[in-house]
Amino acid sequence: MIVVMKPGATQENLAAVVDKIESAGLRTHLSKGEEVTIVGVIGDKKIIANLELQMMAGVDKTVRITEKYKLVSRDFHPEDTIIDAGGVKIGGNEIVVMAGPCAVESLEQLREAAQAVKACGAKFLRGGAFKPRTSPYDFQGFGVEGLKLLRKVADEFDLRVVTEIVDKDDIEFFCEYADILQVGARNMQNFQMLKALGKCNKPVLLKRGLSATISEWLNAAEYIMSGGNEQVIFCERGIRTYETFTRNTLDLSAVAAVKELSHLPIVVDPSHGTGRWKMVAPMARAAIAAGADGLIIEVHPHPEKALSDGDQSLTPEAFKTLMSNLDGIAKVMGRTI
Repeated sequence: MIVVMKPGATQENLAAVVDKIESAGLRTHLSKGEEVTIVGVIGDKKIIANLELQMMAGVDKTVRITEKYKLVSRDFHPEDTIIDAGGVKIGGNEIVVMAGPCAVESLEQLREAAQAVKACGAKFLRGGAFKPRTSPYDFQGFGVEGLKLLRKVADEFDLRVVTEIVDKDDIEFFCEYADILQVGARNMQNFQMLKALGKCNKPVLLKRGLSATISEWLNAAEYIMSGGNEQVIFCERGIRTYETFTRNTLDLSAVAAVKELSHLPIVVDPSHGTGRWKMVAPMARAAIAAGADGLIIEVHPHPEKALSDGDQSLTPEAFKTLMSNLDGIAKVMGRTI
């Protein structure tokens, strides 16, 4: 349930409402807009059902929420949430681009990629230090050493780091090296990891599961937020369908759906969404037109030599062309890049 306070409600009115809710053993979540404050009520449904708040001073109305996700819901928080990740704001007017190789392969490779994406306007260096691969014989990443390389190179080029975490026991040292912790598609419903991430103080990039519905995806975010970490960014990266031409089916309608249902920002991954480098640029442009708050794109200085996902990686030259094209679309949407 949410309690909508009247525009003229006083702090004493608000405090009385919060006190009554919490005295019943329930939790509250405040969302203060420019004119109206909303109090989210979280806890036992039976207690909430018997809670009488409508007649209290300063209360405009109460609204029952049927979705299982609460903190993620736009009903709880009508205004868009802007997340600060290492000083870069995601979810505001600026469209944020995260770019780099699929996997950290060497210091030289990472430096070359970082220099290229920074020159084109990217704000984050992406790269995998731990690689959960379908085959156990594929390149699995450099682990901790890869994380250290990411941080070293990102700092050298004044970039932030986004990288995938695959084990909840690694959260502590990931927080030391990364600005955003990415939860991959295979771990979207790894509930123990989501709960653990709810206790950390770093933004989390939550990728949509291979076959996850939008409701399942939003509920996965609820696990993180219910633990106390409200810094969640959604990432649409395509879902598995009967289509085999592309690696996945990039569901850009999910951008519009998330914007309607949630206040949290959403970025799009056209690289994994298509698996084909020639399709990355048109899907990236479409994602911005659909309202995405950012993009995460694979860029490799030599895709033909990549140890992972070379087929979907842009060259620095192709990335430069894409970024120049995105600028025009962003302006049409009333945004910057």
